[in-house]
Amino acid sequence: MTFAELNLIKPLLDALIKKGYTSPSPIQEKAIPPILLGKDIFGCAQTGTGKTAAFALPILQLMNANKTPNKRREIKALILAPTRELASQISENFKEYGSNLGFVHATIFGGVSQFHQVEALKKGVDILIATPGRLLDLMNQGFIKLGGIEYFVLDEADRMLDMGFINDIKKVIAKLPAKKHTMFFSATAAPNIMKLANTILQNPVSVAVNPVSSTATLIKQSVYFVEKAKKTNLLKFVLKENNIKHVLIFTRTKHGADKVAKALNAFNIKAEAIHGNKSQNSRERALKGFKDRTLQVLVATDIASRGIDVDKLTHVINFEIPEQAETYVHRIGRTGRAGEKGEAISFCTREEMPYFKDIQKLIKKDIEVVKKHPFS
Repeated sequence: MTFAELNLIKPLLDALIKKGYTSPSPIQEKAIPPILLGKDIFGCAQTGTGKTAAFALPILQLMNANKTPNKRREIKALILAPTRELASQISENFKEYGSNLGFVHATIFGGVSQFHQVEALKKGVDILIATPGRLLDLMNQGFIKLGGIEYFVLDEADRMLDMGFINDIKKVIAKLPAKKHTMFFSATAAPNIMKLANTILQNPVSVAVNPVSSTATLIKQSVYFVEKAKKTNLLKFVLKENNIKHVLIFTRTKHGADKVAKALNAFNIKAEAIHGNKSQNSRERALKGFKDRTLQVLVATDIASRGIDVDKLTHVINFEIPEQAETYVHRIGRTGRAGEKGEAISFCTREEMPYFKDIQKLIKKDIEVVKKHPFS
């Protein structure tokens, strides 16, 4: 199937061609047609499946069809995201896909001055991408009114709940018009997720791809068993032995991310950490360096990593095994995207074995154990 077969308008098709996209991903193929028909959507899809385009493309097309000339801009579409990185990524997608349509969008999130965000809002905005905290803050200050919202997207709802945003989400929903077109996306369909979805969706169409228990077949997975004190030396060894030039490394804590980045730089391996305690400027600088490959290693915590979308990322390393098995699937899904091959390497201590066993149980496959290495 091609994007043209999904009945998308020429300005969107031209933007997709410019990006080199010709065929929709499974979530796009399943979600775009019912959204274009005005149906609410419950989408179950993990990171890296192309779900941003699955809602951005039809929203842009519907807004274009209902455009009112010479009317002052007001917010018609609200996309709620859990982290500033994901909000920025969604914003970039809307900019690229809508480049031929003339809509104005703004992105608001905390951790930076609100001045430029407020200035953008004052000029008039069609599409708003926001994190819950800053959105509520600017609503309370009177800078944002949601009475004109026609399209509402709740993205990565599972992560929203994990981060404790449920009350903020409910406050935002309470300010939205009763009549609106709603799209709800989550990597899981856990009971608490379904309970929230049922409160905001009207007769939704459910679409699901790549359940959270699945890992891409093109991703090679392996594990090194190692003592905790030897992990840093093992990391240096693995990077050199495998000639890894571009890698995303995961730790469980902010302190751990800083520690790993500092150790790698001491080995003359260019690395930066990204997490919630870093300033927005330093996070954006690190992401830019990683995307344009002037930075070899990016060390991230799970929350900060949401929204990191890097083309042709060859390797992901779990410096620490995540406590939640589903998190492992999200992590390694950063590689092996769009039909590319990828490799996911994990370091596991004796203390982390219960987490590792949970992962193998969830993904229903054995992960290759690398037995011959200097730090076993």
